[in-house]
Amino acid sequence: MKKSKVSLITVLLVGMMSLLLTAPTVLAQEELAEEQILDVGVAASDLNTLDPHLAVGTQDRGAVEMVFNGLVRFKPGDMDPEKIEPDLAKSWDVSSDGLEWVFHLREGVMFHPFPGYPDGYEMTSEDVVYSIKRAANPETSAYSGGYDNVESVKAVDKYTVKLTLDKPVPSLLGLVSDYSGGFIVSKKAAEELGDDFTTHPVGTGPFAFKEYVPGQKSVFVRNEDYFRGEPILEKVVWRYMPDISSRLSGLRTGELDLIEGLRKQAWIEKAQNYKGVEPVVFGPGETVTLHFNLTREPLDKLKVRQAIAYALDRATINSFYGDAITTPLYSPIPSNYLGGLTKEEVAQEGLLYEQNLDKAKELLEEAGYPDGFELDVVITERESYKKTLVVAQEMLKQIGVKINIKQIDHSAYHSQIRDDVNPLVIYVCARFPTANSILTQFYHSASIVTKSTAITNFSHYGDVDLDDDGTIDNIDKLIEIARTADDPEFQKQLWGETQKEILSDAVAYPITTLGFSFAKKPGLDWGYELDSTLALTPQIKWNTRLLAQ
Repeated sequence: MKKSKVSLITVLLVGMMSLLLTAPTVLAQEELAEEQILDVGVAASDLNTLDPHLAVGTQDRGAVEMVFNGLVRFKPGDMDPEKIEPDLAKSWDVSSDGLEWVFHLREGVMFHPFPGYPDGYEMTSEDVVYSIKRAANPETSAYSGGYDNVESVKAVDKYTVKLTLDKPVPSLLGLVSDYSGGFIVSKKAAEELGDDFTTHPVGTGPFAFKEYVPGQKSVFVRNEDYFRGEPILEKVVWRYMPDISSRLSGLRTGELDLIEGLRKQAWIEKAQNYKGVEPVVFGPGETVTLHFNLTREPLDKLKVRQAIAYALDRATINSFYGDAITTPLYSPIPSNYLGGLTKEEVAQEGLLYEQNLDKAKELLEEAGYPDGFELDVVITERESYKKTLVVAQEMLKQIGVKINIKQIDHSAYHSQIRDDVNPLVIYVCARFPTANSILTQFYHSASIVTKSTAITNFSHYGDVDLDDDGTIDNIDKLIEIARTADDPEFQKQLWGETQKEILSDAVAYPITTLGFSFAKKPGLDWGYELDSTLALTPQIKWNTRLLAQ
C-alpha cells in the first residue's frame, strides 16, 4: 500500500456552470512525499489506442497528453484560445494575407528512447512535417477533417516549418496545439513500429511510455531530458478500472491518487464526505448528443426523428446527473464555444423540441407508425453514454418506440459505431472550443462514417436526400465558408445558420453538457490552476507533484 498524502484542498468550478463545492484552502507546507509515483484510476476496461492522432476516448486522451507536445499549447488548466503559448515552437510568423505560417522550433528537444534509439534523437522539422501530414490523413488520424485547408507543409530548414493554406484559417493555432491532431510524433518510431505504435507511443513529453498490460494498466516514466525541466513525478500508472466502487475504494485506502468519478451530483456530494477525498469538477465539459442515422428506416423520415425529439426531455435527463454537473444543450455547439447558440436563439426559430408527447404521437401516426417501432442499439458501459440512453429508452416507451439495448465495452463501442451498426448514436465529446470543430467532424459529408475520409458523422448528413426532391441535402458549403471567414460577425452568423439547418432537419438532438468529474487525494498538486482542459482528464505536467503529509 502506498503512503497516504495530504495538504492541498482544491475543488474547482466548471466554467459556465454553477457549482457549489468547497472552496480551496491554503497549502500548509510544500514538502514532497517520499514516493513520487502517481496512480490514476480511469473508468474503462482497457485502452483503445495511445496513438495521439487516433485517441478519442477519455481513457486515452489524458494518457497521450503526458507523452506528446504540440507546436503550441493551451495554457495548462485553461482552454482559452486567446492564451495559447509556445511549446515545441518557440515562435511563429504569419503572412499579411494569413496564408503562410512559419514556425521556428526549439533546438535540442529530444524524443523518448525506443528500440534502436536507446538515447532517443533530436526532434527536427522532418518530424513536424511528418506529424502534420499524418494528422491530415484520414487513414492515420481521427482528426483529419480539420486540416482540409492546409495546402502544404514543408521544412524550410532543420528548425523551421512552413504551412501554406489555400484559404485563411483564423483558428490555425488550434490545429497545431497540444490537442488531438496537433501532437508531434516521432517519424522514425511511427514508421519503424508500425501498428505497434498504438501501444508503444514515442513523443517529447514529460513522461515516456514504459509498459502496457492489457486490461490492467499503462505505465509512464519520468523523461529526465524534458525540455521544460525534469519532471517531479517519477512514474505515472494509468489503471483501467471500469468499476467506480473499486476506484473510490482505492482512493480512500491510498492505493490511488486520482480517479475518474461519476458525473452525478449525488456522487460528488458523497465523495466530499470521505476524509482525504476531494472531488474535482472542471470544464469545459463534454457535449452529449443523440445522432439519428438517416439511412435507417424509419429514421429516414423527418417526422419520425421529430417525434423522438419531442418525446425526450432534457431536464429529466439532466436531473439524473444533477445541476452541479450539467448544463442543458440546445444546439449542436455549446453556447460557451465560439459560435454556439443560446437557448433563446434556438427558441426564436421554434427548434427547442421541448417535450410534447401528444405531438410526438401525432407525428408518428402521420409518418405511418401509429403503434411505434423497435430499434436495436449497442451502448458502452460508460455511465455518461449508458445512463443517457437508458433514460431516453424509458421516455420513448411512452410513444411506442422500443429501444433494445446491448451493452459492450467502451473500446468496442467506438469501433462499432464507426462501422455504422447503430440507428441511434449517443456520443459524448469535447472539441476545440469553436463551432468549426464539431460542425466539421459531425456534420460535413466528408466525415461520414464508413467513408475513406470518415470522422464522426454518424447521421450520414450530407449524403441523403431528406425531402425527396431529388437532391442531396448538406451544409458542407456553409461549414467551409465559415471555417475561413475573416469577419468574426459573418463567421458567427454562418455558424448559426448551419446549426439551425441541423436542428430543422432533426439530424441530431443536443441533450446536455457534462462537466468532468474526478476525485483526488489532498496531496496531489497539479502544478497549475485547473479551470478547464481539452485533455478530458486533469493534465499531468512536469511540475505536477505529490506532497507529504
